[in-house]
Amino acid sequence: MRRRDFIKLISGLAGAAWPFGTGAQQNERARRIGVLMHSAADDLDGQSRLAAFLQGLKAAGWAAGHNVRVDTRWAAADADRFRTYAAELIGLAPDVVLASASQSVAALQLASRTVPIVFAAVTDPVSQGFVASLPRPGGNTTGFALYEYGIGPKWLELLKEIAPALSRVAVLRDPTLHFTSGELGAIHGIASSLRVEISPVGVRDTGEIEHGITMFARQSNGGLITLGSPATLAHRDLIIRLAAHHRLPGIYTSRYFVTNGGLMSYGPDRVDLYRRAASYVDRILKGEKPSDLPVQAPTKYELSINLKTAKALDLDVPPTLLARAHELIE
Repeated sequence: MRRRDFIKLISGLAGAAWPFGTGAQQNERARRIGVLMHSAADDLDGQSRLAAFLQGLKAAGWAAGHNVRVDTRWAAADADRFRTYAAELIGLAPDVVLASASQSVAALQLASRTVPIVFAAVTDPVSQGFVASLPRPGGNTTGFALYEYGIGPKWLELLKEIAPALSRVAVLRDPTLHFTSGELGAIHGIASSLRVEISPVGVRDTGEIEHGITMFARQSNGGLITLGSPATLAHRDLIIRLAAHHRLPGIYTSRYFVTNGGLMSYGPDRVDLYRRAASYVDRILKGEKPSDLPVQAPTKYELSINLKTAKALDLDVPPTLLARAHELIE
């Protein structure tokens, strides 16, 4: 989604905060929704996800200036902003808050254990302590899980399929996020059978990313797996640029890496998760409790391949892989 198109869409749906118009019914039927996004406000990826959420709300009958107001904050993968904006949103006394990622949920739960929270894309919410269980979340939080650890081996298998000569793979991850250890462990579990050596690389800042990838690329037959996190999303242009410079085939968790020049991606349709999250917000606004709404799994997965990048890396994409792809970028 281009920035111009997003601005037009938001103008018809909502802004960063939907003000009530002069003709709005400012009574008990007017509800308030908070949104804590993990990306920056000018990030096209985050914009498209928010747009999907707003479209879902509109389809459920929640209209700007009539019966709802949405207050949005963009944390830009900054720990201090997560905490500050979470407290700020809770202070606005919302009826429910949408949390876009694990850091958003953690910050919001720290700010309130009573305001309903719906997350749109969180990995393993049980082990992170956000919910008691998937069928019975308990507490004030529920939502939509991103993926299970079993997807980690799939990333490595796909990468090995498109680049059979690979013998070394750097796994880019934010070690401060608990769930990345589980993903890394799942990848390690299959690595030996594929004759691949795994090397973790931190992504907490640009210096760590540049140093880690550059050092890894000193030896041949390497590739990259980039785990999902606000940090990898914020630094995706740098990661893609370094992968191209060092001629490292890479697989990513979101198609937005591929549209920006990354080789391939496999993972849930995150835009769809945000659209579905609107249905839970709708149900909570109509009286249901988060504790009674089971955490749901993704229903749509996407495999995207950038054929131009494959050609630049001198890779011949196998016909079987081309046939399975949902999107081929030329």
